[in-house]
This record gives sequence, C-alpha cells and structure tokens, in this order.
Amino acid sequence: MNRLTKAAVVALALATTAAPMMAQAQDHRGDRREWRHDRRDDHRERRHDRREDRREWREDRREWREDRREWRQDQRRYDRWSRDNHNWWRGRPEFRDYRGARNGYWYAPGHGYYRVDPRYYGYRWRTGAYLPPAYRSYYVNDPYFYNLRPAPRGYRYVHAGNDILLIAVATGLIASVLSDVY
Repeated sequence: MNRLTKAAVVALALATTAAPMMAQAQDHRGDRREWRHDRRDDHRERRHDRREDRREWREDRREWREDRREWRQDQRRYDRWSRDNHNWWRGRPEFRDYRGARNGYWYAPGHGYYRVDPRYYGYRWRTGAYLPPAYRSYYVNDPYFYNLRPAPRGYRYVHAGNDILLIAVATGLIASVLSDVY
C-alpha cells in the first residue's frame, strides 16, 4: 500500500470513530449546559419558594399576634370585676378558700377569712373615717382587676368586709370607698 492510501485509510478510520466521539463530546457539553440551566432554574425556584414561605410565615405570625391581642383585650374586658356579673369571682385563685359569708368573719381574697370585732360587722365605711389598725394589712393584690387606678404614693387599697377602701398607709385615713364588691 502506498502512503497515500494508508493516509486515506487512517483518515477514514479516524473520521468514522472521531466524528461520533466529537458528537458525543458536544452532546456532553450540551448536556452539561442543560444540567447547569436546570440547576440554576431549580435554585431560583427554591429561592422563590423560600421567599414565599417566609412571607407566609410572617403573615401567619402577624395574624397570630392580632388574634392574641384581641384575646387579651377580651380577657381584660371579661375577666374583671363587674357589678353586673355576680359570678365574677368564680375561678379566681384568690377565692379558692371562699365558702360564703360567715358571721363574725370577713373574707379578704388572697388572705382568707379573718375575725372581725362585732361593732364593725356590717359597718358602712365612709370617706374621712379611719380604718382600725387590725384591718389595714389586707391589701388588694390586683387593683387593676377591680377597675381601680394605681394607688397614689403612701396609699393602698384594702379589703374591709365587702368593700375596698383606699387608705393612707401611715394613718389609716379612708380616702375612697368602693362598696359591696362581693
């Protein structure tokens, strides 16, 4: 075989094997490009989904906060003392020892029953009078519950029978009376 023929055979052999390999290499490059594009698209979709999830989560959180705010307002409105609601005290932890009125005793929520001098049983307290020292220590734990403003400096709210009195701590002078609370 002459050289020219050998070169032609080698060229033909190379062409028959190299062309599919080149095509396959180009296919791989094309596959890689498609794979990159798919990956980029997947990444964008995941990022978009995460953003959507965050938005939904924020909206849910906002709604939850609004619901909680409304619930708190309702609790404030309905969990307070009211002259119209005669069962306002039921379920309150301060009243767990309360068993009704007893002769010779007063009940102070959170403190329990305590003996009363007979002359003060059924007594009508008035502003400007003095509360005896024996009854000055039965403080109201939660004035807000009874719709009372915070007591001024040097004054406290005190349970006295069915009444709540605002007294001067030092002297026992009655500054205000809320009658027939319970």
